[in-house]
Amino acid sequence: MRALALCAMALACAGCTSLQAMISPPPDPAIVMPALELRIAILVAEERQKLDTNAKPLMLDPELAEIARKRAADMASKNYFAHTAPNGDTSATLLMAADTHFQGLLGENMAAQHYTKAGGIDVNGFARRFVDTWLASPPHRQNLSFTEYNHTGIGAAMNGDMVYVTELFSTDMGMGPHKDGTPPLAITPLASPQAATTGNSGSTAPAAH
Repeated sequence: MRALALCAMALACAGCTSLQAMISPPPDPAIVMPALELRIAILVAEERQKLDTNAKPLMLDPELAEIARKRAADMASKNYFAHTAPNGDTSATLLMAADTHFQGLLGENMAAQHYTKAGGIDVNGFARRFVDTWLASPPHRQNLSFTEYNHTGIGAAMNGDMVYVTELFSTDMGMGPHKDGTPPLAITPLASPQAATTGNSGSTAPAAH
């Protein structure tokens, strides 16, 4: 009888442990931001190859990642969603300030999703929705699939109920670093990354030179 009682107690305790695991709160969303960034990078790389097998591989660039994280964190802390910050900063101006020798093309994709503390953040599910949102939007899809981009940086940040993501794409277009004393640094907005090869100006994908 004692052995049976001890066995029953052990099973009951095991049941309590399983129940506690089932009802334990999800991890702090801030902790999963790096994993979300990495998962988005993987999905974007996969989609680029599906869209164009000639697309160059994207190298994860620490400088671009730092700027992308600054932009995502700024949106999260100030509760806005835009390519230009309230103080006028853009990813292009931040890049030019950080690297005065950068010369080439810079593209930017942004997205935001609601989340609840109770539900937490499923990294794969959120990453998939971010990338699907970009694929469904022609300008974002153009950035994602532009074959000449070969560097990327991704930043994710969250506040009370939103997750913000910025992904930057860049290429030097074969021009190499900017040399001091050559034409002054400038940022030229373009309609699309493809416009950089035709000279058509427009409203997105800044070319820094």
